[in-house]
Amino acid sequence: MDRGSADVFTDLGTLGIEEEFYVVDDRARPTAGTDELVYEYDPPAILEDRLDHELFKCVIETQTPTIDGIDDARSTLAAVREALVEHATTHGFGVAAAGLHPTARWRELEHAEKPRYRAQLDRIQYPQHRNTTAGLHVHVGVDDADKATWIADELRWYAPVILALSANSPYWCGFDTGLQSARAKIFEALPNTGIPTAFGDFQTYLDFENRMIDTGGIDDRGELWFDVRPHSEHGTVELRSPDAQADPERVLAIVEFVHALVLDLAASYEDGASPSDHRREVLDENKWRAIRYGRDAAFLRPDGEPISLEAVVDREADRLGIEGIRDLLAAEGGAARQRRLREEHSDDELCSSLLLAGQ
Repeated sequence: MDRGSADVFTDLGTLGIEEEFYVVDDRARPTAGTDELVYEYDPPAILEDRLDHELFKCVIETQTPTIDGIDDARSTLAAVREALVEHATTHGFGVAAAGLHPTARWRELEHAEKPRYRAQLDRIQYPQHRNTTAGLHVHVGVDDADKATWIADELRWYAPVILALSANSPYWCGFDTGLQSARAKIFEALPNTGIPTAFGDFQTYLDFENRMIDTGGIDDRGELWFDVRPHSEHGTVELRSPDAQADPERVLAIVEFVHALVLDLAASYEDGASPSDHRREVLDENKWRAIRYGRDAAFLRPDGEPISLEAVVDREADRLGIEGIRDLLAAEGGAARQRRLREEHSDDELCSSLLLAGQ
């Protein structure tokens, strides 16, 4: 088994975007299709070795090629999504995106036969059997392993903020949960999830990763599913908190924010900044507020005082020189939009709204 290494951290500012999608039928409902799309048919060239099975046969993941910088993110993301839609529609399927598909009932859906997932189902049992979640994962390259770990530690405060901006999963098994991101709460039932404690340096993180493998807690390093982590294979900081999105503009706003944060934190590390003192309990409370209230959340700062999502967005957009998160916040939230479409129209209208462009 490959083990992690500090040597993979070589490039600062590169990007990778991983998106999980639902394979759907002609009524935009989840259906088993990943066996065909991943194994039976050759995908378009840009998806070769970048299209993967997930736990359920109705969930599929794409990975972009390594993107040199933020300026190339839009065109690369568009090319990957267009290729996926073309591949799926050619073989009789559609593609939809949300943190949870609003009509998916896990007891009625097929699990993958892939040995990795069968092993997870056997080890984790019920929490994994019901895990129909779909997320967005953003990788940003960092040129030093200890720097990457320091940045990941600092990003823990921002993970709930980004979750709140992305919250797009109010429905679970067809009913309204009252949450803005039910996906995050469903996924939290798995081991090795949520916001981790600070690791401090890369060797401490790597020691933990290896200990978990050596003691049978995980089968491979990819099963440390924390909301943010230094990635010991790709040489990146990976942020995993957002819900999946159908609208590419929402994805790009999140990617721009994460990329800008990583570069800003890298500069702070290089200037000798001290790490922040974030209590795990406060971070967990902030994540709960994002899950429950989404756009209406107010987060606890390190000094204990609350700050609204709007205030965080204004502060960070000004400080980092970005605009995408302002546009994202000004638009109707994903969870609110899903509720409106269902209440004003129907499940059919809601499910169709989750389809990627081009279908």
